[in-house]
Amino acid sequence: MAYSAEISRTNPTCFLFLIDQSLSMEEPFGGESGNKKKADGVADAINRLLQTLVLRCAKSEGVRDYFHVGVVGYGSRVGPAFGGPLAGVRLAPISEIANKPLRLEQRVRKVDDGAGGLVDQTIKFPVWFDAVSDGSTPMCEALKLGKAIVGEFIQRTPSCFPPLVVNITDGEANDGNPERPAGELRDLHSSDGPVLLFNVHLSSIRSQPIEFPDVEKDLPDDYARMLFRMSSPLPSRMSEAASKDGLRVTANSHGFVFNADLVSVIRFLDIGTRVDAKNLR
Repeated sequence: MAYSAEISRTNPTCFLFLIDQSLSMEEPFGGESGNKKKADGVADAINRLLQTLVLRCAKSEGVRDYFHVGVVGYGSRVGPAFGGPLAGVRLAPISEIANKPLRLEQRVRKVDDGAGGLVDQTIKFPVWFDAVSDGSTPMCEALKLGKAIVGEFIQRTPSCFPPLVVNITDGEANDGNPERPAGELRDLHSSDGPVLLFNVHLSSIRSQPIEFPDVEKDLPDDYARMLFRMSSPLPSRMSEAASKDGLRVTANSHGFVFNADLVSVIRFLDIGTRVDAKNLR
């Protein structure tokens, strides 16, 4: 059965995030000037996810390298988007990510005060990836780079749980039709199955997100239908995770969200990267 390989330090898997850094990412989610900018919201979501992945791999003796992770930005330039000690690195073992953040920020969050109220709590928030919004949307070039990075990883670990690539964008590619490079990326495979490519379209308008659709014809426009075709079907374990989170999924659901708000982005990243602890060795 595909997508069932054990994930271990000798047989790790790979997560690669392709992040739109075009000028339009300066716009806010939901079209309101008071809302968080899309670039800032995605950066926070990716940094929070990296911290979560570190914690999933943390054991008494240290952080085990179950995952290798990369972030590629595409806008005025296309390339690795980690900052600080990891600048220029295309894929890094999760233990290296744990030990080499760009910086630690002091942030405030609301927590339960034990008496029915909320109080502010200052926490340390590690940052590996900064928000950028400049230039156009060279999505095809980003997908081609993603194929090269993932292909090299599979050559080193041919029996791995198939790598997951998540493309997060708010607009259409301006360097050609991305369906072809997306298909070439999905055609890569380990002995456990094809590479997974998921797509998240960010919304600048107030509209209901379309999460994990299962048919192309019900989507609102040609662009949404193209992103659906670019996206891999959800493996059964991810469908189960989405269903447990109260989302409607079917056997034909794809790894795709259209008109996503920040909440949808965070939930989508969590579901897509969630690994059953029984598979970690």
